[in-house]
Amino acid sequence: MPYDKSAGSRIFELLNNTLLALLALLCAFPFVHLLAVSLSDSAATLANRVTVVPIGFNMEAYSKVFGNTAFFQAFGVSVLRTVTGTAINLLLILVTAYPLSKTPQEMKGRNTIIWFYIVPLLFNGGLIPYFLIVKSMGLIDSFWSLVLPSAVQIFNILMMMHFFRGINKSMIESAMMDGAGHLTLLFRIYLPVSMASVATLSLFAVVFHWNDWFTGLLFLNDNKLWPLQTYLKQMIVTIDVSKLTKDDLDLLGKLSNKSLRAAQLLVATVPILLLYPFLQKYFVSGITVGSVKE
Repeated sequence: MPYDKSAGSRIFELLNNTLLALLALLCAFPFVHLLAVSLSDSAATLANRVTVVPIGFNMEAYSKVFGNTAFFQAFGVSVLRTVTGTAINLLLILVTAYPLSKTPQEMKGRNTIIWFYIVPLLFNGGLIPYFLIVKSMGLIDSFWSLVLPSAVQIFNILMMMHFFRGINKSMIESAMMDGAGHLTLLFRIYLPVSMASVATLSLFAVVFHWNDWFTGLLFLNDNKLWPLQTYLKQMIVTIDVSKLTKDDLDLLGKLSNKSLRAAQLLVATVPILLLYPFLQKYFVSGITVGSVKE
């Protein structure tokens, strides 16, 4: 028999859906505004007359972006950094969280090692020691300066460690009775039931590597090695007019810097927006999906 909602329930549902729709529109507004600015002419954007509808439809900004070798070179560096950095992060998270999830009886010195990770999480050594360590490793002006300093993500390791500790012990004991070693346990037992957590931490790592601009600015003097966010930061904050070519000056007569920057920001945002739908189901189902409870 179908459930007959009361008038109060219907009113609440209507108000709730209206509120959620308004929140969704607020989240979408910045992207719609950027799209409108990127497609508007210079006069409208300089006068701040563009809101959500383009004024004086103009595709020159995207022609400039897709014809910009430096932009796509930085885009490629960001893609390589994100893929490499995320793979290294996940590998270190798994191989570190697995032994730390054991009891002190199963792993001698476990508590001491955990404090070895917690202290750096609570106390930061500062920017200068950080720079000096990276410099002493010979990573200045190297692609690896974008990846290795952030290879060990302590907070994510602790999250995965607590998830591993909640996995059904009977599965582990059965696998050990069948002769499974630690690598087999990690990749054949722990990893398959932890896909929700792995997907969540993967997204955290991807967003971190893709959005980080400060590391490239700090360690890379060669702008050919800059990731996309560092390149965009430099382009948006400071533009050296003396380095503009005649074609660039002619282009600025057709479109404003606001249109060009909006087009670049949109192109830089698209990869993350495309990635999220593939991982959304893991967030919806919850971080502990797949684990077998006692």
